[in-house]
Amino acid sequence: MAVGLKKRRRVQLIVIAFVFIIIATALIGFAFKDGIEFFRSPTQVLDEKIEPTEVFRIGGLVKEETLQRNGDNVSFVVTDTANDVPVTFTGILPDLFSEGTGMIATGRLVSGRFEATEILAKHDENYLPKEVADALKEQGVFQQ
Repeated sequence: MAVGLKKRRRVQLIVIAFVFIIIATALIGFAFKDGIEFFRSPTQVLDEKIEPTEVFRIGGLVKEETLQRNGDNVSFVVTDTANDVPVTFTGILPDLFSEGTGMIATGRLVSGRFEATEILAKHDENYLPKEVADALKEQGVFQQ
């Protein structure tokens, strides 16, 4: 009888551990549901069907002569030299943000315009974010 009790307890512990693993996996998946942001180039943004509620990152170069400032409201065009996507942002831009430089913006695509909530810029004249450099290399534009 003692052997049967030990075996039953062991099986119960295994089942309980399995249930906790399933619960933990579900909680991690739920937490990441809105937390994962995917990077896309302007070409990918135009090629894919993106829901207005999807938060993602877009990266490329700030197209020359497209940067317009109106107080805290900023608009510009991000390009991978093959395609362009208009971007709007309300807030303070990074100090190193300028036309012709690499950038990554986080936000949503609404009616063909990317509404950014955060903008990251290069940190020196030689740096281009890895994702942006990879996207430009795919286009055959960027040589490092």
